[in-house]
Amino acid sequence: MQEIFTAKNIIIYLISINIIGFFIMWLDKRKAIKGSWRIPEKTLFIITAIGGGIGTTAGMFVFRHKTKKLNFLIGFPLITILEIILGIYYLVTK
Repeated sequence: MQEIFTAKNIIIYLISINIIGFFIMWLDKRKAIKGSWRIPEKTLFIITAIGGGIGTTAGMFVFRHKTKKLNFLIGFPLITILEIILGIYYLVTK
């Protein structure tokens, strides 16, 4: 049986989820400007928590979106840092 969790697949996943994270921050900012339906904050945090932290954090600062909300300003980078630490720990102990 072929292994699913290869280094190549993990890298493809992380690049994809971070592009999605960046895109949803852009989309939510655009919707905020137009005053239309918004992406729920819970969804933004879920995308961050499943590996899209670099993309959502970058999008937050590039689009100046959610930067006045402390839970985003601290939450996105904190989740990202914790995921990086866990990833390094996993690689070192493997």
